[in-house]
Amino acid sequence: MRARIVRLAACAPLLAMLAAPSSAAAAPPDARGWLGEELPLPLAVRTAQDLAVKAAAEKQYLIFNLLAGGKLAWDGGDYATAATKWEALLRVHGLDPEIEKVIRPLAKEARSRAGGAAGSALPPVATAVPEPPSPATPAGAEPAPRPVPSGATVSGTIAGGGSHGPGGAVIWLRRVGGTTPRPAPARSKVITQRNKTFIPHVLVVPVGTQVSFRNEDPVFHNIFSLSKPNDFDTGLYKQGASYQQTFKHTGVVQILCNIHSSMLGVIVVVDTPYYAQAEESGAFSIKGVPPGDYELKAWHEAASKLTEQRLSVGAGGVRGLTLQVGGDKRTPQFVPDKSGKPRQSHIGY
Repeated sequence: MRARIVRLAACAPLLAMLAAPSSAAAAPPDARGWLGEELPLPLAVRTAQDLAVKAAAEKQYLIFNLLAGGKLAWDGGDYATAATKWEALLRVHGLDPEIEKVIRPLAKEARSRAGGAAGSALPPVATAVPEPPSPATPAGAEPAPRPVPSGATVSGTIAGGGSHGPGGAVIWLRRVGGTTPRPAPARSKVITQRNKTFIPHVLVVPVGTQVSFRNEDPVFHNIFSLSKPNDFDTGLYKQGASYQQTFKHTGVVQILCNIHSSMLGVIVVVDTPYYAQAEESGAFSIKGVPPGDYELKAWHEAASKLTEQRLSVGAGGVRGLTLQVGGDKRTPQFVPDKSGKPRQSHIGY
């Protein structure tokens, strides 16, 4: 309770400013880039925790941009822009209720002054659904898009995985006898190369997501994949450089380095917003699932085939699932180079 009071107290000056719109002309953004699309403060990403902090900071910067940008537009008499920014703000998942309480009537008034029907473009008031704490998001991963905030939760535990253990398994749901919503591409997905290792080792993304491959090693890397139709080749790039690749097709994508044969990673591309990645303990949780019948699939790098089962999700969700994944996948005879051929052992890579 005390933490909430402190958080609200910190927001109070800005919320008070928004609650009393001024007729003064809007001040232009300053030279440091505030209200620009890019986060003006560069944040280093050297660990999975750094990546999680960066994702959280970018979300808060988006909220600030929309909140303050709408106020500047209002003060400058540009009510259409103010309405557009505030309406977008009200659609941000997990928005602080105190911000929503202040912004919703202002967005309605701005839209009315802009000549539109008051409140016509506003999203419905969010309805909180109490849920028990869910397992933490796996390192290097980002929460999946939640198109139905009031949906149910599907949670459980992965077992198996052989010597790898159950961690890193990817679980996803698709509607049976209905349409599965197309997921929104995820933002700020990064696979870092550090100490000749991919971090994270396994990454799950919705189809259409752009992934950045960032080299933090003091040597060159050449990342590639032979997994069609998501195959790609970064070419050589040095420390501090990045390469972006958009994954337009579903499937499992094995990623390798043409210089360092010990490097191995996996990207799992799914075409549903209902997915999760298991923690090391095997625990997983998928939120925002509308009631209905689903086909559940679970992938694990040590399993030769997917685990599949039908699942009926009611209004109360499904909890306590136990899914068994295999650990029978054979080790490849050789690690290929980007031509698909065995490495030449005398070269030492």
